[in-house]
Amino acid sequence: MRNFRTILAGSAAWGALLCAAPAMAQDSEAERAEAEEPGAIIVTARRQSETLSEVPAAVTVFTAETLQRTGIERADEFVQLTPGVTIVTGTAEAGDTQINIRGINGARDAESSVALVVDGILKTNTAQLNQDQGTLRQIEILKGPQGALYGRNAAAGAIVIQTVKPGDILEGSVLVSAAEDNTYRANGYISTPIGESAGLVLSGSYFHTDGFFFNRFLDGDFVDNQEIWSVDGRFVADLGPRTELDIKARYADLDGASIAYNTSFHLPNFAGVDPAFYEDVNEHPFDFYGNIRPINTQETFEVSAKIEHEFDFATLTAWALYSDVDQFLVADGTSADFARFTFPGATPASVAASNACFTSTAELTGFPLNAPTFIGQTPVPFIFDPATGSTFGAFSPTTCDGTQLQVRNQSDISGEIRLASNGDGPLEWQVGAYYLHIDREVGVSIGADLGQGVIPQLYNGPDTINPTSQLYNDAFDTDVYAAFASLDYEVSDRFEIGLAGRYDIEERRATSLVPAVFDPFTGGPINPGQQVVNGVIQPLPDQQETFRQFQPKVSLRYELSDDVNLYANWGIGFKSGGFNNQGSAAIVDQAFNQFIGTNVLIEDVYDKEVSSAFEAGIKGSALGGRLTFDVAGYYTQVDDMQFFEFFVGGFGLLRVVSNIDEVELYGAEANLAFEIIDGWDIFGSANVTESEIKANSSRPSTIGNESPYTADYTVNIGTQVVQPITDAIDFVVRADYRLTGPTWFHTVQDDANPTLFSGLLPGSALQLPAEVGDAEYSVTERDEFGILDLRVGIETGSFRVTAFAENLTNERYLNEVIPAVEFGGSFLSPGGLRRFGVELGYNF
Repeated sequence: MRNFRTILAGSAAWGALLCAAPAMAQDSEAERAEAEEPGAIIVTARRQSETLSEVPAAVTVFTAETLQRTGIERADEFVQLTPGVTIVTGTAEAGDTQINIRGINGARDAESSVALVVDGILKTNTAQLNQDQGTLRQIEILKGPQGALYGRNAAAGAIVIQTVKPGDILEGSVLVSAAEDNTYRANGYISTPIGESAGLVLSGSYFHTDGFFFNRFLDGDFVDNQEIWSVDGRFVADLGPRTELDIKARYADLDGASIAYNTSFHLPNFAGVDPAFYEDVNEHPFDFYGNIRPINTQETFEVSAKIEHEFDFATLTAWALYSDVDQFLVADGTSADFARFTFPGATPASVAASNACFTSTAELTGFPLNAPTFIGQTPVPFIFDPATGSTFGAFSPTTCDGTQLQVRNQSDISGEIRLASNGDGPLEWQVGAYYLHIDREVGVSIGADLGQGVIPQLYNGPDTINPTSQLYNDAFDTDVYAAFASLDYEVSDRFEIGLAGRYDIEERRATSLVPAVFDPFTGGPINPGQQVVNGVIQPLPDQQETFRQFQPKVSLRYELSDDVNLYANWGIGFKSGGFNNQGSAAIVDQAFNQFIGTNVLIEDVYDKEVSSAFEAGIKGSALGGRLTFDVAGYYTQVDDMQFFEFFVGGFGLLRVVSNIDEVELYGAEANLAFEIIDGWDIFGSANVTESEIKANSSRPSTIGNESPYTADYTVNIGTQVVQPITDAIDFVVRADYRLTGPTWFHTVQDDANPTLFSGLLPGSALQLPAEVGDAEYSVTERDEFGILDLRVGIETGSFRVTAFAENLTNERYLNEVIPAVEFGGSFLSPGGLRRFGVELGYNF
């Protein structure tokens, strides 16, 4: 199948030649906008070509020149240059990307909050947010709810990408770079006309790195290593003087590591034994030593077709997209401290796992781990055996952790038809309909580590070398139907009003794929949500829910002068609800509420998220265009904000999405760019976001805390110098500095909370009161950090050579913190370190 997709991706554009007909179509809307304001940046964020100054919203634009001189290729790179936007990506796996815009975050295991639109086509899989999308020509980041235009999953904003489109001359480019850590990158494209009627673009890219970190136990670069390659084809042809066909195909393949985390403890009453039991996450010394080599693969194939026909009064656009993304990961487990595989039971599998655990512990006694964890003479938790026991933490070099394997496969087919007005009159309108079908399988399994490796499938029987102990495995089937319309009316030469609306219906179904078998280690069902009646495991019933939402938007723009615009907009954003593993509510209630007295509410079905956002601002230019500015303020209220929670305990691990009943967000941001002299520009931007949880039935004690994953502020400053050395050679310097403010990653913040230690200590060998095991989470806020990137080079008409430094000051920071609140600690992922490199480019 993989070879078939590779061949198909590389040849689809060629196959499209069979239906080629006359000359290349013209981008008439863009040409009209350019004619009205020569030299202006033309954007398509509102599904129409208009100048940046005309858009009644905050938009950050990266032009082709900016993309080249910053080296931007993926979302994690351009997000860092955008005020009020942050990203967490690649911490668990390559497709695990969460973008936060002005406090609205894309919760892990839920849908994205940001629409991704590439060449006019909406992509729906969150795994594609940080993928290479081909040869980029422009990126637009539109903030605030865009559901009226793009529907589901656009509550926080939209990322609109344009790639190279074939023209009427042969052109192309090649770029290669080499950097520290065996980091290599190569990409290129060729664009050629085909006769007088059509054109073709072929692009390819390759990336390899050993990563910044090293697995000390496995003695290899098995922490954040990665290798990616992709091929893209785009074929565009005129089927007549008014009809354009645009066909694209893409294939990408990724191999790398996964689960790049360490554990950190937040137990202040244990700090007397070892201060590291109460650790500030920002001071954690990262070290990796898991005995299972982490693996992550991702295979992507997609093909799309878009046709546009221009009538006298309107343009009809229709497109269809097929996408398939298969993701797989293997990693070390987290079960050692909960003794899941420590003690022998009644089955041969449990005896084998226990023997392997005791043997590996004895062999590794004294092996240095991150404090306060240690390997004693036996794997018995130290609170039950203070003399010879162990405290492993997660991902230890022993077999006692077990293994984990995860699968996330999604194929979807979508289509849209839209009719939009033509002409230069005061009224512009569009109307359309959209359909999406998703087939998604998600599986998470825990297996025993017998020291013989991992079998690459979700369920393995008790007689295998990697018997499964816990399994979540569901098939999700989704159908989305939507209709939308918009009107933009020029009331006068200076005043414009826009109205838009979209109605979405999302039908979701879930079917459990978990077999009705017993766990050979605990004796219970292999899925904690399954029930046992008269000794027989009952199948999990199918689930079905329908979520509906109308998403209106109102926009106003007033032209104060030829160079300055006032704007305001209000809109509703929406993310569909969905399903947690059946039985999640019961597991959390029994393991935590009943056992240690917490007050946590998790539902098997989580609700849709709805946000109402208002924005007002002023944008414009001065000094003959040498100074540009954009200042905006915003207020957003989010109902049932979706939030990812991670629970670990004797039951294994549990990933769920909860709802925060009400969150209030407000803030301001500013962008400024100034051309000091010809060839020397300075630019800066800043965002401040205030947030507060107003109601949270999931965790009532967190009311008053900040919205998770939301930086208090971001600040960007930079400069670019392009000065001639000779008539043919330019000297180019680009520096970008990004300051990201303090960030909480959980609703539990300056709060104390009971943990599993609170429940275990009274009956342990230590016989301590329960409150000694309580955790305190004020040490889990990520500190402010600043990243400086620098690029220095020379350019000729065709060639360029650039030396670059990423994170020049080698700032140490955290990529993500995932508190497992009832465990008494957090899972931490480190940010990237300093990297020097050189880049060579050639255009023709």
